[in-house]
Amino acid sequence: MIGAEGPATERCSRAGCTTPATWAVDWRNPRIHAADRVKTWLACDEHVEYLRDYLATRDFPVSVRERIAG
Repeated sequence: MIGAEGPATERCSRAGCTTPATWAVDWRNPRIHAADRVKTWLACDEHVEYLRDYLATRDFPVSVRERIAG
């Protein structure tokens, strides 16, 4: 989406963070989703470990990959 300030930037998924995302945290809840249902949270450098740990603590399968800006 292009607004008055230029193209929108995808932001970190951490509540209250407005930093552009540089990481993708892929996860799923195996109790309610099949193996092919994966969700993605975006993360900045500061919050990538926080978001990964939040999901891993709940025993969700989680993987982190560097996000390629498009």
